[in-house]
Amino acid sequence: MLVDEYKNPIYNLAYRMTNNLHDAEDLAQETFIRAYQNLARYDRNKKFFTWLYTIGINLIRNHLKKNSTPIDPLTEINIASASRIQENKTTEENIPAEEKMIQLEKSLLKLPVDLREAIVLKYYQGLTFEEVSAVTGDSQSAVKMRIYRGLETLKKIIQKM
Repeated sequence: MLVDEYKNPIYNLAYRMTNNLHDAEDLAQETFIRAYQNLARYDRNKKFFTWLYTIGINLIRNHLKKNSTPIDPLTEINIASASRIQENKTTEENIPAEEKMIQLEKSLLKLPVDLREAIVLKYYQGLTFEEVSAVTGDSQSAVKMRIYRGLETLKKIIQKM
């Protein structure tokens, strides 16, 4: 039941951070394996999803450190999105929105990992500042500052494109 409940958010988190479908699948699976292995360490006074996200984000951080090769912003989903734009030329009102999403995805991948992580948790995963703080282990003020810096950096990256 827990896997069914959290598999999509954990996978989405891993994908947004790595921009790689296979890595995201592996990281999501490893998150649940680690959670199962460490279930005895779970503090029942705290939210389960925060504990699970913490395991996931730590695995993702380690993965990104080990695989520090630059992420190609035109991979997998972005290529699929670009081809959808070409196929759907008849719905031209959708093209600017698709192009903006592709631009946002490319720009997000250019952010440093800590800033990307904060933005993904807050805006893609929909966590509150308190929840992001619990997942990352940082204070709420540090999380707010990281998100602010991330958004400012993202804005500069987008303006340069």
